Amino acid sequence: MLPDVSIPRQTLDPTARNVPGGLFAPENDENEDHHQALPAEDNIMSDTQFAQRPSRRFLDVAVGAAAAATASDGNCANHDRPIDMTRDSFTRTPADPAARNHPETSPEYANRSRMPSLDASMPTAGLTHPNGAPIFPDLSAEQQVTESSEAATQAEGSIAADSDELRSVFDASDGGSDTGYETESATNATTSLESSVRDFLYENGRRYHRFREGRYNFPNDEMEQEREDMKHAMVKLLCSQRLSFAPIGDYPQKMLDIGTGTGVWAIEMGDRYPSATVLGVDLSPIQPDWVPPNVRFEVDDIESTWLYPRNHFDYIHSRHTVMAIKDWRSLFQRSMTHLKPGGWIELQEIHHFPSSANNSLSPTHPVAQYWGLVGQGLSKLGVDLNAAAGDQLPNLMREAGLINVTERVFHVPIGTWPRNRVLKTVGMYWRTILLDGLQAIALGPFTRGLQWSAAQTELFLVGVRRAYHDNSVLMYMPLRIMYGQKPRDAL
Repeated sequence: MLPDVSIPRQTLDPTARNVPGGLFAPENDENEDHHQALPAEDNIMSDTQFAQRPSRRFLDVAVGAAAAATASDGNCANHDRPIDMTRDSFTRTPADPAARNHPETSPEYANRSRMPSLDASMPTAGLTHPNGAPIFPDLSAEQQVTESSEAATQAEGSIAADSDELRSVFDASDGGSDTGYETESATNATTSLESSVRDFLYENGRRYHRFREGRYNFPNDEMEQEREDMKHAMVKLLCSQRLSFAPIGDYPQKMLDIGTGTGVWAIEMGDRYPSATVLGVDLSPIQPDWVPPNVRFEVDDIESTWLYPRNHFDYIHSRHTVMAIKDWRSLFQRSMTHLKPGGWIELQEIHHFPSSANNSLSPTHPVAQYWGLVGQGLSKLGVDLNAAAGDQLPNLMREAGLINVTERVFHVPIGTWPRNRVLKTVGMYWRTILLDGLQAIALGPFTRGLQWSAAQTELFLVGVRRAYHDNSVLMYMPLRIMYGQKPRDAL
């Protein structure tokens, strides 16, 4: 078991291009929102106070990841309007009222240390866990930048494997170890909230959203929120700390985050782009109370009618929503309507089906069987798990009228088999995320879609849990970054 260490939330980001299977080389291979309420002046928080705001416990896998890396080197209610979840009394704002609309003109903004423009070669400082602890304390900042850059390059091409990690959990030498059987856990409002939004549904021991009940088939409890925060951290680490890839410029004005979840991405974008107002929308009111003044959250169903003005947003973002969105074509059409001419929409989606870098993953492998069944269950519930595979989403973006559609694919290792220390840490994170979510992901599709009992589901998961520790097949999943632009002459 990993030591229990409390680590608050933070962030991380992605980059990549699709390459056919067998792309990972072994070690010896050469080869604004329109309802923003302004906080009162006496509620201003300092930057120091904001940095010290409370945060949820982050997963203790970070300690294990650092150790592994070091070792390797030596819907019931109907609402006409979305519900605003922002708690104004906890936000901070510039003292100059004029700076609220144009923060880039304020003295506070001028003196702020801004992030550089985001490009693929953007350097990173020392890599840290979300609590600020260094991931690689034995490496200099320059060495960490080099390692991180190499990790991103390999993730878009060929990941070198660590020969010391290529042990199968099914080897006879395993001695009956039950390593794979450990506990799953390594792992003011402008509109008053109606009771159905704050209420939750409990099913098979897990908590689900009550608003528009059944629209989303996965839990929203504390365990799942921690897992989602860790997923955000993993993606950032994989992508050299980038939060976005579309060329949105240095001063975007209005951003929309679809399926914002815990709101961690929206909060970080609000901090990175003080010129922008960031609106996060989700079915569950699980976002934090302490947020930057330019960030707001609403409870709403993103697949229902949008009430925002036409030509309103500079940038629309969606990440990890492939297991939720039922009608991508309609989503892109709405996005085209509400994007400003020249605005961008960006998707960051993982195709949740394992591939093998050495082409040794059998269709009967428990992990492959698991995701096949999840896909079948979601299909019966109206969701296409395979939407993130191939060119389906980029083609739908073009069909909706988006131009300059671009795709990059990063390969996310499952486990500690990569040789690169950053990728080894990413793999540790991702495997833990998948193990911690094993039950959460399966229960809805299996019991609601396939009509399995909860007991049947739990019995099946025993073998899957063990199989995730099989490093010999070099498992990975592709993270697809897709973005497109609304034509500047579009209405």
